[in-house]
Amino acid sequence: MFPPLRIKPATGQESVWDYPRPPRVERVSERLRVIFNGKTVADTVRGFRVLETSHPPVYYLPPGDVAQAFLHTVAGCTWCEFKGQARYWSLEVNGKLAERTAWSYPDPSRAYSEIAGYFAFYASRIDECWVGDERVQPQQAIFTEAGSPRESWDHSKVVRQRGGGSGCRRLTAVTSYRSVKLQRWQ
Repeated sequence: MFPPLRIKPATGQESVWDYPRPPRVERVSERLRVIFNGKTVADTVRGFRVLETSHPPVYYLPPGDVAQAFLHTVAGCTWCEFKGQARYWSLEVNGKLAERTAWSYPDPSRAYSEIAGYFAFYASRIDECWVGDERVQPQQAIFTEAGSPRESWDHSKVVRQRGGGSGCRRLTAVTSYRSVKLQRWQ
């Protein structure tokens, strides 16, 4: 397995390798939207993002800006070493169902109290997710030590890369989700 190399971000971009560990919570000034089955289920300018080393940001939207009538709690939970216990939600709009598509931290640890009750969504399970005027792409899900999937929203302001072992695909350069170069490890 080869360690990933840091790609220097261009002007106006951020590198995931500059994000902290433990993660940091930041207010988001851009508009965040989630659209499913033709319905806007979340729309806010009061969101947060959580930044953690080597991962694109995870966006959290306030419960007052999420159409919670479309969300249904599901059994099970996961544990984050930093934020605490996460609950999961399925989304159903006009007969179309997306299982376990959102999560929240009802009672996070004190350092993450700003996102208590806020919702994060898996971009891969939703029709559209937006940061400002840019439609984001889902990051390929990876799994945490607890076995829960972790997924973020990729967009052009974030530079990241992944590494892998023999036979794994490696993302060697991403400066925009529109310009992705994949190669195989030799």
